[in-house]
Amino acid sequence: MKKAELIFVPQTSKGHLIPILEFAKRLIDHDDWISITVAFVKSPSDSFTDAYIESVKTSKLDRFEFIDVSQQEHHSLVVDHHSQSIKDHVDALMETHMPLLKDFVTEISSSRSRSDLDTFTGLVFDLLLVPLVDIAHQFNIPSYIFLTANAGFLSLLFHLTTQHDDTWNSPDFKRSYPDELSSGFINPVPFNVLPSALFDKDNGYPWFMMTAQKFKAVKGIMVNTFEELEPYAISGFSDRGSPPVYPVGPVLDINCKPYTELDLAQCKKVMKWLDEQPRSSVIFLCFGSFGHFLAPQVKEIALGLEQSGYRFLWSLRVQSLSPRQPSRNDGSGCVHYIEDMLPEGFMERIQGKGIMIHGWAPQVKILAHEEIGGFVSHCGWNSILESLWFGVPVVTWPMYAEQQLNAFKMKELGLAIELRLDYEELNASNVMTANEIKKAVKQVMDDGSEVRKKAKEMAEIARKAIVNGGSSFLSIQRFIEDMIGEN
Repeated sequence: MKKAELIFVPQTSKGHLIPILEFAKRLIDHDDWISITVAFVKSPSDSFTDAYIESVKTSKLDRFEFIDVSQQEHHSLVVDHHSQSIKDHVDALMETHMPLLKDFVTEISSSRSRSDLDTFTGLVFDLLLVPLVDIAHQFNIPSYIFLTANAGFLSLLFHLTTQHDDTWNSPDFKRSYPDELSSGFINPVPFNVLPSALFDKDNGYPWFMMTAQKFKAVKGIMVNTFEELEPYAISGFSDRGSPPVYPVGPVLDINCKPYTELDLAQCKKVMKWLDEQPRSSVIFLCFGSFGHFLAPQVKEIALGLEQSGYRFLWSLRVQSLSPRQPSRNDGSGCVHYIEDMLPEGFMERIQGKGIMIHGWAPQVKILAHEEIGGFVSHCGWNSILESLWFGVPVVTWPMYAEQQLNAFKMKELGLAIELRLDYEELNASNVMTANEIKKAVKQVMDDGSEVRKKAKEMAEIARKAIVNGGSSFLSIQRFIEDMIGEN
């Protein structure tokens, strides 16, 4: 066998770094001749990246190399993404990461093009760093993309390149967009489940088009999904003249551990409480790093949970218009203010039946716990895959980015209960009511529900996909063979 070296260029937020490095570990497990260099830009306040990379080094030290391409003068530009909107986060990422990574890719491409090309087989880029594909092409080096979203989202990107016509160029193309059958979905896709940025003609839409064009130009795309979950989407790629698509998921770190003493203490508290609850009796609510709520919505969630009658575990981040509200939920003052936002007497009435976490939650460990019976989620793709892995049915509460599309996908597959798909985060006039929340919780927690049965079945299928002979295992093997053959 020929030796192969890949350079991975990930984005370092948890939702991107964990799956791409877990995929890198799988590649090394598949083939003894593969080695991987990871080039990344880390902010000085990012303790998670350090801890996670150290854990990967420990397990695969001899065939992993990590290069932090950060420069001290750029650190002042890096902003803690937990206090940003998703758009501001992406903008900051482009401003701080791209110049550094461009320099690195240019340097490594130039030096490798003059040396041992039999070993160097290509660059693997994160979705948010696809402009770097152009640099790789300048040096005639194969480039690949690891997509942390699903095959339906990839289908949408390819769809854009065929619909760049009167529909998208009309004066009000949001209103003119027809509900239509995309090859990535079984049912017609309504415009209100598409990413809202797609209808921003000045910023969002050009980014989507640029991204779609870069995807078309690479040698292959690894998608964090599996054939049995999205057969309709995956079967459609072969007819599009697109690069090879490799469904390699679910790519998860199911052993992810807390990395700070505060996180560890929180985790122990939560696990102790769960251990005392009946099996499948607890509804878990968690909305990701960017999922925040205003006071009216916090109150409705609390009332809905109380009225449902079910036990609950609620991870809460809030956003207030008041100057006394901190930007992150990590201080005792914030805890007291959150309690001010809850219905009067709520904390006393839920004693023994519910527990609230302010900020970070050990989501993987919670979903793995047999006492969890349902999951109210923002429908980030990683969260969906984690819920499927553990057979926990989802209540969809999408908020931003492609989450509405993910929720639509889960609903049409019969793996989720829908709340509303048109929810707008931090919009005081668009509040999910207590009655809506109560109804959805009751549906997903019903022991005899079809969605619960399907979630359990999909968990078994997901686990079979990644073992020797499974669909994703074979897809990774095909990628390795294609990559080495291409080189």
